[in-house]
Amino acid sequence: MQTHRFLPCLTFALLVATLSAAEPAPPTQLDHSQLMVYLDDAGRPQPVKTAADWAVRRRQILAGMQQAMGPLPKFERQTPLDPRETERVEDDGVVRIKLSFASADNTGDRVTAHLYLPAGLKPGERRAAMLALHPTGAQGKDIVAGLGRANRGYGLELAQRGYVVLAPDYPSFGELADYDFAADPYVSGTMKGIVNHMRGVDLLQSRAEVAPERIGVIGHSLGGHNAMFVGVFDERLKVVVSSCGWTPFHDYYGGKLKGWTSDRYMPLIRDQYGLDPDRVPFDFYEVVAALAPRAFFSASPERDSNFEVAGVRRAEPKAREVYELLGAGNRLVVRYPQCEHDFPPDVRREAYEFIDKILEHSPSR
Repeated sequence: MQTHRFLPCLTFALLVATLSAAEPAPPTQLDHSQLMVYLDDAGRPQPVKTAADWAVRRRQILAGMQQAMGPLPKFERQTPLDPRETERVEDDGVVRIKLSFASADNTGDRVTAHLYLPAGLKPGERRAAMLALHPTGAQGKDIVAGLGRANRGYGLELAQRGYVVLAPDYPSFGELADYDFAADPYVSGTMKGIVNHMRGVDLLQSRAEVAPERIGVIGHSLGGHNAMFVGVFDERLKVVVSSCGWTPFHDYYGGKLKGWTSDRYMPLIRDQYGLDPDRVPFDFYEVVAALAPRAFFSASPERDSNFEVAGVRRAEPKAREVYELLGAGNRLVVRYPQCEHDFPPDVRREAYEFIDKILEHSPSR
């Protein structure tokens, strides 16, 4: 994959945290599973004892992620969203709007998406909102509209529950099927996804129907880890739900990382880190912990052939130490359903109830 230098004049509206390649070097000397240790300015390991210590460790985690994904662009001025609506469909009391909006990279690129408006919205009323990220599939955003496999229609279901929902296409799927990763200014498809999804949060916050401080993200499989990635970099997202989205790299097909290296993911895992889990400068232990103290719900099935559950079970207590340190132990929930690579109804229901609680939402049904 061709690597590009990012354009200097990019921006997000209302971006909470801007990062650049100037972040500190990643903690390559640390075992990524050892979350309660950080490196001081001299490169010496120190115990994480306080929230301030954890803030240092978290900065090092984000730096490591950007080593593999490419830097999150530093945005210096506002780029208009320019939303363009092309279709409205009402189904079961929910209005689904097909639209596109300008990406933040000043290249003319646009993000295609569905926006769901729930029934019963009153003039001036602001609702909690969710970003619904789809799993792998040519249908893209249509999958979370319930038009794909069973148990994937969480975008429509959350709208029926009373949320405003935005479901974007991930580059190379849906209306973005012809997306050319080699022609864009990003080091990885993963970082392009993060930028698009953060831009989706911008769009939600721009809507009169949305309470801007009550926004979360949910996804299954591809959408599951993308929900985690954007959640790490965008602290406007108060709750993150990942179904079948992760396991530590050593547990992903026994440490065989080729599946993470396509253009839509992170080619540097192959090209720079030699497909070696020990060399990749971050791991999912750290991704989960970096979400703290915000709320995280993980559905990790016992028979998931993609994301080995044993790795999740090892990572959960490690991440919980960080949540406990920050006084947020009850905001980390991991469930292990007895199923394969799926998001079954009972687990979705529990996830929705968790979202309701965090976002202070009273479901309409």
